[in-house]
Amino acid sequence: MREGFFMGKWQTCLLLVRYLPKTFTMKISIIGLGWLGLPLARRLAQKGHQVLGSTTSPEKHRQLLDEGIDNVVFRLDPHPSGNGFNRLFDADLVVVNIPPKRRSMPETFHPEQIKYLKTLIKQAGVGRVIYTSSTSVYPNTNNEVTETTKLCLNSTGHSAVFGAENILREDAAYDLTVIRFGGLLGMDRVPGSYFSGKENVAGDVPVNYIHQVDAVRLIAHVIEKELWGETYNGVCPIHPKKREVYEKNAQEMGFAPPKSYRQQDLPDFKVVSGERIMETGFVFEIENPLNFYYIPKVSK
Repeated sequence: MREGFFMGKWQTCLLLVRYLPKTFTMKISIIGLGWLGLPLARRLAQKGHQVLGSTTSPEKHRQLLDEGIDNVVFRLDPHPSGNGFNRLFDADLVVVNIPPKRRSMPETFHPEQIKYLKTLIKQAGVGRVIYTSSTSVYPNTNNEVTETTKLCLNSTGHSAVFGAENILREDAAYDLTVIRFGGLLGMDRVPGSYFSGKENVAGDVPVNYIHQVDAVRLIAHVIEKELWGETYNGVCPIHPKKREVYEKNAQEMGFAPPKSYRQQDLPDFKVVSGERIMETGFVFEIENPLNFYYIPKVSK
């Protein structure tokens, strides 16, 4: 009787362990502790992960160390350089968070960065990679686009991002998830401020935005749910017109709205669907860009 009693309790414990929610910690490296990467590092560290990041600035490197954030100086110009950056690739997961440089570099520069980065990732045997891509990869179709929208070099809206995605996918020896973020806004990024006082602004086209807090949460969700080998759009499910966003920003933040809006020859646009990530159980904290909150930068 006593033996059966203990066997029953032991089997119950095994069943409880089997069906408890999985908790795990990983060694995660974030290439690029910038506007998105830094709050992501803080969130992942709070969840118990061992986080290491990179910055291109020795000054920021020291500042982050003072804040208790482990990091190394690492540059891709496009060749890799820095101090002790091989530590970044002793990881279970590498988050590639380096947006392509605008205007100042040729379109081949970002794909070259990713090519060299991929070599380091493969040589180290990293098992999982997240690439923070952009919805600019989609062409302006004047319609809805989704993760299944067919893309090619001749149709993509951003050849550098398209090329970078393909480099990471080709002959991948790791599990890759691509997250195509829309306009990353909120906090100190106020969309209406960029058009304050401007004339002939294209205001009657829909926005494809996501707040910083949801972008961070979305990446953490992919990691927690182990959503590997996938492509997701990171975009709010609600798409107000730019005019609505700019006017509300101006009213709430106290700056001038655009002086005038374009009445004809409106630019082509796209509406990027964020439904697929929501089907995995992700819930946006701020579904509507009209409800974004902001914390303006304090001038030093």
